[in-house]
This record gives sequence, C-alpha cells and structure tokens, in this order.
Amino acid sequence: QVQLVESGGGLVQPGGSLRLSCAASRSIFSIYTMGWYRQAPGNQRDLVAALTPGGHTNYADSVQGRFTISRDNAKNTVYLQMNSLKPEDTAVYYCNAKSIVLSSREYWGQGTQVTVSS
Repeated sequence: QVQLVESGGGLVQPGGSLRLSCAASRSIFSIYTMGWYRQAPGNQRDLVAALTPGGHTNYADSVQGRFTISRDNAKNTVYLQMNSLKPEDTAVYYCNAKSIVLSSREYWGQGTQVTVSS
C-alpha cells in the first residue's frame, strides 16, 4: 500500500503561482509514474502532468509552459509548480501513482483545492 498526501492548495489571484506537494509514504518513484490530475465541478478528472521513473514529463496542452512537475527522491515527494494561473485552472488537484510493473496498481491522494479568482 502507498499513501499519498497532497498539500499546497489555496486561493490565488489570476497570474499568481502555487506549488503543490505530494508526499508518498515510501520510496516508489523508481517503479511508479507520478501524475497530477484535476477535476472541476461537473467535469471529468483529467491529467495535468506526469513524470515517469526515467524522468520523462508529459503535460496537458492547457498547462504547457506554465506548470512544471518535479520530484525529490530523498523526500519521497513530487511537486507541481503552477505559474501564470488562470481562473480555468480552478479545480481539485489529485496526486496519482501508477505502477509501471502492474498497470492496474495505482493510488490516489485525497485532493487539494486550487481556486484562482480575483
């Protein structure tokens, strides 16, 4: 079992920045792709950014150039740096860990609310 705990959400004005953190309960980054997803009310949960064990990243078109996913292996923590935030970035953000060994094995965090509003 893996527990994922997100933090760092909040209220920010348009154009501002936030950094989300996702702390894993144990060292998993070598065999799990880490991802950040978001879900706005009435919408499906969509991938925002992903980071593979090999260090490859993937971003949704809507956040490319504004968001950066990274990790600190020593702290078992993955981050999502969000810059130039827009009202349409408002959503609950979820951390995800998906095994590269067994694709059916994945874990989710509890989510953290990000609200972009003036």
